[in-house]
Amino acid sequence: MANSAQARKRARQAEATRMRNASLKSALRTAVKKVKKAITTGDKAAATTEMRQSQAVIDRIAEKKIVHKNLASRTKSRLAQAIKAMP
Repeated sequence: MANSAQARKRARQAEATRMRNASLKSALRTAVKKVKKAITTGDKAAATTEMRQSQAVIDRIAEKKIVHKNLASRTKSRLAQAIKAMP
């Protein structure tokens, strides 16, 4: 356990940051799941709309360095590719 006041404060800050990061990562996964669900239903218009909304979420989280920018780019690319392949 932290012994100094400074170490106790850092522990509190680290926990708050961890909770915030976990929440943002969860939001990212939820956004991706929404797009995938729209793709599986077969509605291209809904998938495109959902993709547009989730891109903003993905970019915001990558900008805050919660996830790596390449992961965000790769995720967006794969989702866009899946939408494009829809009939």
